[in-house]
Amino acid sequence: MKDIVKKHALLNAIEYNGKANEQSVLGRVLAEKPKLKKDVKNLRKKIAKTVKEVNSWSLEKQKKELKKFGKIEKPKKEEREGLPPLPDAKEGKVVTRLPPEPSKYNHIGHALSFLINYMYAKMYKGKCILRFEDTNPERVRKEYVDAMKEEVLEYLDVKPNKTVFSSNDLPKMYEYADKIIKNGKAYVCTCSRDEMRKLRHQGKACKCRKIGKKTNLKMWKEMLDKKYKEEEAVLRLKIDMKSLNQVMRDPVIFRITFTEHFLQKKKYHVWPLYDFQNVIEDELCGITHILRSGEFGKMRIELQNYIKDLLKFKKQTIVQYGRFGVAGTITQGREIRKLIERGEIRGWDDPRLVTLKALRKRGIVKETYYNIAKKLGLNPTNARIQWHMIASENRKIIDPISPRFFFVGEPIEIKLDKVSKKIVKAPRFPGKKKYRKIPVTKKVFVDKLDFVQHKNKEVRLMHFCNILLSKKAKVTSIRLKDIPKIHWVSSKNIKIKIIMPDGKEVEGLAEPEIKKVKTDQTIQFERIGFARCDKEGLFYFAHK
Repeated sequence: MKDIVKKHALLNAIEYNGKANEQSVLGRVLAEKPKLKKDVKNLRKKIAKTVKEVNSWSLEKQKKELKKFGKIEKPKKEEREGLPPLPDAKEGKVVTRLPPEPSKYNHIGHALSFLINYMYAKMYKGKCILRFEDTNPERVRKEYVDAMKEEVLEYLDVKPNKTVFSSNDLPKMYEYADKIIKNGKAYVCTCSRDEMRKLRHQGKACKCRKIGKKTNLKMWKEMLDKKYKEEEAVLRLKIDMKSLNQVMRDPVIFRITFTEHFLQKKKYHVWPLYDFQNVIEDELCGITHILRSGEFGKMRIELQNYIKDLLKFKKQTIVQYGRFGVAGTITQGREIRKLIERGEIRGWDDPRLVTLKALRKRGIVKETYYNIAKKLGLNPTNARIQWHMIASENRKIIDPISPRFFFVGEPIEIKLDKVSKKIVKAPRFPGKKKYRKIPVTKKVFVDKLDFVQHKNKEVRLMHFCNILLSKKAKVTSIRLKDIPKIHWVSSKNIKIKIIMPDGKEVEGLAEPEIKKVKTDQTIQFERIGFARCDKEGLFYFAHK
């Protein structure tokens, strides 16, 4: 077991710039030796210990240790092409929906869920409807609708067949409520919120439950006619106060709030709750497939199916997959709001977050989300996405199109004893015959870390010459040699700033051609990593 764990820890570390991931190593070990599943608890402990040790080594040492295993055959990984088949799907008949509540900015989990719905609609030549579930006036805001359009329609390039706002269908929802009241399956309740909560918990009916249909219709009309204030009356379904599923204990389906709505203004004051609104909207939109994360739970499905049966609506095919989250990040809107209010992060686009605003700033391109969504598919297990997975997918796309540049973060000035060129050419893109011109001067700046590590040793200034590194550096030759290579800039440079993933700002010097980089373009700072240009002189670090 020890050798297998070490081998895969080394392979994983080398693949991801010296940092192995425990979960990835576990998957690889079990793929090679499935029998080890019997003692997975001890296996995890062994992996944790080995990964910690391997990650403490330099990349050079990791490669040296891996050579001891001899030639390693990479296992052939059978990867599914695209998404798996969708149950009950017929070409041209599939209708899915993207149903955001416009009350917050979207994060990567939302994006993946949206894309799964969108890609399945396209896969079956069906339709996808963008539906803003805006029936909670206290929470919804136009700001978030605009963000949704910017982030999902523009950034992710999602093109829905139709866009609707649930609040526009309130008159239709009132009609269905009338129908249910007339059938004796709903009643107006004037109990206080605390009394209602207590009785529901005890499984006991309140006095309002006995009120007749005629009186309920009258009270319902009075709710619509503003005869009641907020919290004085609600409309509840009459189901089963003894149900083991507490969601089914006469849930509220309409409430009163006089909060002004960003779209409807003060037109409405009786608003549906989520489950009722959701059922009506799925029917009106002709939805055939509901694809969502498993956190929704089975209890609410029972309630929604009850409402569908009550109104004789068709039932959709429901597929619930695991929740998407990124390890080590905050995605809860209320937690992010607190951090912003306390001034601990810049805003919803802070690089420490995984909101779409933040990831877009860092140069994560749309294709990355599509590729991850295809890989995860409809797996019912919760997915804790590691950052290296996002980086790996993004790197595949941006690496060939990101021009290379030098950047020196903590510049140390050195002077060369001689200079034979005024300009050196360096590759602009890997493997392409396109070059950038770097001006040469006797005064050169190198990174402090390189200076400390290689002082008084022979190093190569990349794409230029070999020197004995010191404050007064001697040029030894221009011939390529097997010696450490370091990046540099001359005295002809440009000051720029990079915002790092931890929110810190790094100021330094870049080569002059950095001025040619356009806003939104991704580049690679050689030996540092990829970054996106936010504006002239300001970059956001993406990943290595």
